[in-house]
Amino acid sequence: MPYPLEHHQVPTNGLTLHVVQCGPPAGPLVILLHGFPEFWFGWRRQIEALAEAGYRVWAPDQRGYNLSDKPRRVRDYTIDKLAADIVGLINAAGRETAAIVGHDWGAAVAWHLAANHPDRISRTVVLNVPHPRVLGRALRQNRRQLRKSWYVFFFQLPLLPEFFIRLRNYWLGRQSLRRTSRPGTFSNADLVEYVQAWRQPGALRGMINWYRAAARHARRLAGTGRVTGPLHIIWGEKDAFLEADLARQSLEFCDDGQLTYLKASHWVQHEEAAEVNRLLLAFL
Repeated sequence: MPYPLEHHQVPTNGLTLHVVQCGPPAGPLVILLHGFPEFWFGWRRQIEALAEAGYRVWAPDQRGYNLSDKPRRVRDYTIDKLAADIVGLINAAGRETAAIVGHDWGAAVAWHLAANHPDRISRTVVLNVPHPRVLGRALRQNRRQLRKSWYVFFFQLPLLPEFFIRLRNYWLGRQSLRRTSRPGTFSNADLVEYVQAWRQPGALRGMINWYRAAARHARRLAGTGRVTGPLHIIWGEKDAFLEADLARQSLEFCDDGQLTYLKASHWVQHEEAAEVNRLLLAFL
């Protein structure tokens, strides 16, 4: 019998995050960290598989997203604060350690946790985001990557990104998912769920503030160090936003790293859910 999805509001690091929990309460803790412009729902194809395998799964809406708290200030979205939110969740679960799985911005948080809080992280899986130092180097030296990252600079503008994304029932947001993914990856019903999350008061500002904080406080992001614990990079090599070789370069910052490329887009856990689940269970 499948485990139910439990919706909880969990205090952590001075705010409250909405966390979907699933699986046996005593099972090893796995925390799934979504990226932009998703929310916990982005892990819907992984939660049940992990729970059925005996893991206690926590999938939070990270700060600024959906039903979690949304601080107004850009400096409230620096990488150290985002990581501290997750350390607080591990504490709230009554655990010493957890395995972390992150995609997109969630992967950036996962890199930071693995490097800066190794005593709290048992294993780390990152999907389609390189080590922050690798990405920083690529943005300085790789023109192709710079062109792919145009939206990062657009998001630095005040108010305009939020205004344009809201137009025509969040048409830009819906198209960003559909046009960069395999046809059929995001159904009409899925997009209804995403639009509902984006409509939450303050959500768009909070979501985009992750990018603003990364640009204004770049040194904190660059402070992500070397990862000594076990780490697995899963990478959809047809990513529209990031060069595939950045994954290979990221292994330079890992003492115990491995890499698996899949024939998928940036949205690898959606398009290749069965294979991603198999890799997760084998690694965890």
